[in-house]
Amino acid sequence: MKNFFFGILLALFFQCHTIQAQPSFKGYEHLFTDPLYYNALYIDGDIVVDGNLNEKEWASIAWTSDFVDIEGTLKPKPHYCTRVKMMWNKTYLFIAAHMEEPHVWANLKNRDDVVFYDNDFEVFIDPNNNGHQYFEIEVNALNTIFDLFLPKPYRTNSLAVLSWDAPGMKTSVKVHGTLNNPKDRDKGWTVEMAIPFKAVSIGNAVQVPKMNDFWRINFSRVEWDTDIKDGKYVKKKDSKGYTLPERNWVWSPQGVINMHNPERWGYLYFTDGKSVSLDRKLPYSEEQKKLLWLIFYKQHEYFEKHGKFAGDLSDLAIDQRVLIGGFENKLKLHSSEKQFTATIGKTEGEYISINDEGLILAKNNKE
Repeated sequence: MKNFFFGILLALFFQCHTIQAQPSFKGYEHLFTDPLYYNALYIDGDIVVDGNLNEKEWASIAWTSDFVDIEGTLKPKPHYCTRVKMMWNKTYLFIAAHMEEPHVWANLKNRDDVVFYDNDFEVFIDPNNNGHQYFEIEVNALNTIFDLFLPKPYRTNSLAVLSWDAPGMKTSVKVHGTLNNPKDRDKGWTVEMAIPFKAVSIGNAVQVPKMNDFWRINFSRVEWDTDIKDGKYVKKKDSKGYTLPERNWVWSPQGVINMHNPERWGYLYFTDGKSVSLDRKLPYSEEQKKLLWLIFYKQHEYFEKHGKFAGDLSDLAIDQRVLIGGFENKLKLHSSEKQFTATIGKTEGEYISINDEGLILAKNNKE
């Protein structure tokens, strides 16, 4: 009998130790910091988009935390403050942004000029949280708009659809000072936007969020270092005569100098404001996706070294069975030299997948 119980304990020991608690994220920590989140308040009425932010609705809504460098704590904090607030109604997502700036300037005036060649404010929206089919909207202090649709991120060698214009979008800019006048010091500039849900819906049906739904969203502020020469703002150059790279300040840090990693964006929750959780936990499916993204990053690193994708999870030092939140999940990898698909699931017939282009799909997943 003693040997019988010892055998059971030994079996349980080996069963437990064949499940990996979590694979190592060492070397990838900068890509797995927790994205920020924001609870957007629902309003019944509408607002006038004029850049002034003087409506009572805006007054009752909290700002985000101050923007940080795009790489997060790897770089110093920005020397000018940038903040955003958001709310929504049945038609629009409203966004307000304020940028502290002692010298407000802008040159580009035509729709779909490459606005980030000026100082600008940028919005990135992935309504379906699948890493593909997302939207980017840029605006400068002249209220010039550059809006584009990306079927896939640039890392897939895909191109943006520059002909896309956000139909029905309203934007306005308020300069707190004088535009393009180096002789004085300004306080900054404010952007106000109303983005129709219809404009950022995929397919024919308008995708209006339901209460407590969430989108992936992020914001970027492009800031160029300038000198004043002959009464004009001129971008600073290095000792070889090349223009200094722009600064990228963001709401939720990307961990790398690239806004086109949608999996790193923050979470926008659509709420009524009455039962808002101040300490939201990520849905379980988002925790599962972390393992898929780890596979994605490791697979592409493996490809760079070997000219092909790994054929087995063991090649990536990842076990097939992992524990997430105390529940066993099974990982599977289907791979050829040039393509792969990885899946994760805790129950049979319910899983999330990622492919070599970073497309996330879910089957029977209720999260």
